[in-house]
Amino acid sequence: MTELPSKIANHPSVRRVLARAAAPTPTVIDFGRLRELALAAGADDVAAVSLDHPDLAGEVPHVRNALPGARSLISLVVRMNRDNVRSPARSVANQEFHRSGEIINEVARDLTRALQDEGHRVINPSATFPMEMDRYPGRIWVVAHKTVAVAAGLGVMGIHRNVIHPRFGNFILLATVLVDAEVSEYGRPLDYNPCLECKLCVAACPVGAIGKDGAFDPGACATHNYREFMGGFTDWVETIADSENGADFRGRVTDSENASMWQSLSFKANYKAAYCMAVCPAGEDVLGPYLEDRKQFMAEVLRPLQDKEETVYVRPGSPAGEYARRRFPRKKVKEV
Repeated sequence: MTELPSKIANHPSVRRVLARAAAPTPTVIDFGRLRELALAAGADDVAAVSLDHPDLAGEVPHVRNALPGARSLISLVVRMNRDNVRSPARSVANQEFHRSGEIINEVARDLTRALQDEGHRVINPSATFPMEMDRYPGRIWVVAHKTVAVAAGLGVMGIHRNVIHPRFGNFILLATVLVDAEVSEYGRPLDYNPCLECKLCVAACPVGAIGKDGAFDPGACATHNYREFMGGFTDWVETIADSENGADFRGRVTDSENASMWQSLSFKANYKAAYCMAVCPAGEDVLGPYLEDRKQFMAEVLRPLQDKEETVYVRPGSPAGEYARRRFPRKKVKEV
């Protein structure tokens, strides 16, 4: 320790700290203990991966900018209640997303506290929102939770671009803890993909964002599903600004759209679909009903979402608009 100026050295707090016998910080975190801490905090699964993992090369600068000296990433899983996510009543599904997001952020924070108390430098970036909005519309997330989870062996990305856990399926939310130490045991990527390629997510998506060949249109997905997030909110504000008066505005935006936006602003932003997650049958704890009776599964899970009367948001002239009009005549298509 460098010599301290006398004014600092004689400060009561400094003297007490210097007199205290410092407990050595473990250079390697025992994974067994790490798992116990994570599960006790409320996680349903956990795995660690080295920041040196080749699949995380793109994450290194972002992670080390957030936590200089970071060496390992701890991936956390919290499972959601499946029937809530599948409900045509999207308030039920959104409540499940929001509450599960709160839980996994609490889990990550509790684990961060425990590791911090053992002497580590550690942070838990948000699993959901808030994010780094000063970077919008670029990369607003601190760490890519899906990329980390796949590298840690907690699942594989399905064609719907959601991570599918081998047991819990895609009914999960993810968080990542960044820590300055190695972990005694790192996970390994799965040697198979839990995705069945059943294409139910293709059939459920109201804007055709998921192609049968595995192609994905992120713009179509974001325009509809994230209507009350970021870009959709900006469009709503511009609609207000462009309206000549109240009557003109009401001619452009329905009362239900206004109420939905108000709810998102006053409570938490609502997803408009996430139907691809809702219908996914993958995962050992999820798969049974689909295997037992596929027709009944589609009648009870897929059809209600396909037949739901709702507004679908698309960009003007986009393939998503033509797709929605052709495949879902009961849904109202609105260009935004």
